[in-house]
Amino acid sequence: MATDSLPRRLARTPRFTLGVPRQPEPSADGSTVLFLRGSTCTDPLSCLWALDADSGQERLIADPAALGSDTGIASYSTDASCAFAAFALGGRLWLADIAEGSVRPVPSADEPQDSRLDPTGRTIAYVSGGALRVVGADGTGDRALAEPEACDITYGLAEHVAAEEMYRDRGYWWSPDGTALLVARVDERAVTRLFLADPANPQQPPRAVRYPLAGTANADVSLWLLGLDGSRVEVRWDHTAVEYLTAAGWDGHGPYAAVQSRDQRTVRTLAIEPDGLTRVLAERSDPRWVELLPGLPVRTGSGALVDTTDDCDTRHLTVDGKPVTPAGLQVRAVVGVEGEEVLFTASEEPTETHLWAYLPDLGLRKLSSGPGLHTGVRRGGTLVLTSRVTGLPAGRTEVLREDRPSLPLTSYAELPVLAAQPEFLRLGPRELRAALHLPTGHRSADGPLPVLLDPYAGPAMQKVTAGGAWHEQVSQWFADQGFAVLVVDGRGTPGRGPRWERTIWGDKAGPALEDQIDGLREAARLRPGLFDLDRVAIRGWSYGGFLAALAVMRRPDVFHAASAGATPADPRMYDTHWQERFLGHPDEYPGHYDSCDLTAEAPKLSRPLLLIQGLADDNVFPTHTLRLSRALLAAGRPHEVLPLCGAGHGPTDEAVVENLLHHELTFLRRSLDLS
Repeated sequence: MATDSLPRRLARTPRFTLGVPRQPEPSADGSTVLFLRGSTCTDPLSCLWALDADSGQERLIADPAALGSDTGIASYSTDASCAFAAFALGGRLWLADIAEGSVRPVPSADEPQDSRLDPTGRTIAYVSGGALRVVGADGTGDRALAEPEACDITYGLAEHVAAEEMYRDRGYWWSPDGTALLVARVDERAVTRLFLADPANPQQPPRAVRYPLAGTANADVSLWLLGLDGSRVEVRWDHTAVEYLTAAGWDGHGPYAAVQSRDQRTVRTLAIEPDGLTRVLAERSDPRWVELLPGLPVRTGSGALVDTTDDCDTRHLTVDGKPVTPAGLQVRAVVGVEGEEVLFTASEEPTETHLWAYLPDLGLRKLSSGPGLHTGVRRGGTLVLTSRVTGLPAGRTEVLREDRPSLPLTSYAELPVLAAQPEFLRLGPRELRAALHLPTGHRSADGPLPVLLDPYAGPAMQKVTAGGAWHEQVSQWFADQGFAVLVVDGRGTPGRGPRWERTIWGDKAGPALEDQIDGLREAARLRPGLFDLDRVAIRGWSYGGFLAALAVMRRPDVFHAASAGATPADPRMYDTHWQERFLGHPDEYPGHYDSCDLTAEAPKLSRPLLLIQGLADDNVFPTHTLRLSRALLAAGRPHEVLPLCGAGHGPTDEAVVENLLHHELTFLRRSLDLS
């Protein structure tokens, strides 16, 4: 095995993420940019840094090692001016003075989570033991504002479906004057309890996880206005009609929230009054589902509501209810609002995402250029632009100020060992976006190559982009082992508009598999003599694993082997918000679930199938793979199962990460009878 192979680098750098600047935040006056970054390409301890936007000089503010911690800073929060930053580290609460470059501990309860400094810088809120607590920035007055009334009740944390499916990863929001908070109370007592055991360590008790399976009860989520003076007011809305809390916030115009119906066809944005009463600011509806986007809803300085609307086949940005973006520009996320300016990302071409700004007086401006995936944040006249492009899996980040040269945020990320240069294709009448990877130095005279399809192809993400992500390196690595690797994004993948996304409603299997087959055949037509269609394999993880297993069971005439990791085989064993969005409620649409149940397909298997499963996966639980294996065995269908002890949804152990790709490669070569 090569000492510096791609699998080794992926393992050593957790997919090229170490040493990369992240969570950049300009100060109110734009003179300083805070960010997190490790010290080397293999250093897992993220430090807090400050960049002087005038000189370009970087200063180390907080080093976890110097603070006695063996873990890095996961996130931080600041006051409105960015004079101070608070973070939790090593089971303690810390406060950094940015100007002085000093850090001091703040007395707190045990194991603080999600610490957030109030906008005035006087008080830090945090969660400990399910209670929402506050402490003065000077270290005095630590107390609980709200404590759980029973087990499985928390204040100030996001529940599973909010964090995983709604882009809401927080559970409380400060008022601008720092005197009160809007707080989510989460009661999970009615939510299904699942258990994860570690078979390699049977002396350890199983871990209980509250997980809302499709068709079962969700957490009961309510909102409360909590004052530092001890006042407590419940926010009232019709939970029966709209039970999901998808977003919330508190700006200069007061607190607000967005709520969604269980069938996800209605979303209401609510203004919250001091007495807890609510009024509807806007309502969106769709006969399939209302798509949620990161950063929305939000309001401008004047109080205009920023959101989206789907018109024909375009997802438009709206301000005060009026579309402000043209047809064909697909809004992907809102990344910030300053005054009346709205900063957002959007795609004209689905393989690229650019950073845009909207101002009522100036209209739209495109702030990024060149192929890639671009995003950013702007404050006080300072723009921090992050661009991910082919050849740079970790991307690059630069600080831009008017009439000044750009300043890079230094990245220590390891450079890829492979030169991935995919050929981007548009295949067939649906113009399926695809990327073709060939062995380095391949010539047409070398003859046909065995084929490996390497999709995700689901609603959560795209793999065919100009962003040069880590998985592009993996596709090239397989190509360099002698395969023609084809990656196809089919119907349901993001970035091509509402109609494209919603074609999979009621059937997450059929259209996705059809697009993989059509893409393969069209690519073979465009490149005659390149593909050996008698030796076609497919690999994937999560939804991609579902698609890989489905392919060899439903279409063995096309696919001759599959490697499927973390495969969600039983749709009823996945969470409510994700699964019901695409398939409806299982009591109302049982046929939708039956059509996507891989265990029902088990008797059809006639090709080699490798199932890979992390035994500590609390996203796609091991029961999926075990039930599928049981169904295959009951049907007399040989297959292989590779259990990963202690691994979650994405393996992190270096030895496992490094050797897993080699294991897959060996399986695929053996299954396709390759020497």
